[in-house]
Amino acid sequence: MRVLIVEDEMDIAQPLARLLQAEGWSIVVAGTAAEALEKLGQIRFDAVLLDLGLPDQSGFVVCRTVREMGDAAILVLTARSDEDSVVRALEEGADDYVIKPFRARELASRLRAIQRRRAGKRNYRFGTLRIDADAAQVFENEVPLPLTAQEYRLLLLFASNPGCVLERGVLLQALWDCGGNFVNDNTLTVTVKRLREKLGHEGARIKTVRGIGYRWEERM
Repeated sequence: MRVLIVEDEMDIAQPLARLLQAEGWSIVVAGTAAEALEKLGQIRFDAVLLDLGLPDQSGFVVCRTVREMGDAAILVLTARSDEDSVVRALEEGADDYVIKPFRARELASRLRAIQRRRAGKRNYRFGTLRIDADAAQVFENEVPLPLTAQEYRLLLLFASNPGCVLERGVLLQALWDCGGNFVNDNTLTVTVKRLREKLGHEGARIKTVRGIGYRWEERM
């Protein structure tokens, strides 16, 4: 999942970015509305964490633009607790509204909840490969693929972050609690190898980034 954090206070944005990266998500930070709008024009984001009090213009402008551009989840982060701000943000298209100060792990949990509610819409197709995230099934040429829980979770991480380099440490942490089993570096390597084999020619989308991790190619 690609997440855009729009926050001008770097002492808030940077720790939050690190926490969400540990969830296996690809994070981009913008400190102004102008920078956020530029990023939105370049990258397709799955979610936007948005501060309303930006230095150059209102965060409501960014909120409205995000909603006009697509269906990315919008979670507003702000010190404004008045009813008018809450109502306006929701009317502009926000999915949730969190008042500062907030607890970072609770925020991550809220973001996951938003994504779960949207899970029925989160299906992916790459060439002859189709991933039905709602039913947790994978098809190659419409033939079901028998993936293990770890293989499926790994594939979903890749598919939801196309073109992004996912570090081995991030992938290990994301797979750790799958079935309650510890995942070491060698297990990750083997899981990637088996996933490539099961995906057939579409497995070539998983590129090794030497010394760092892996990248999923959206187009081949």
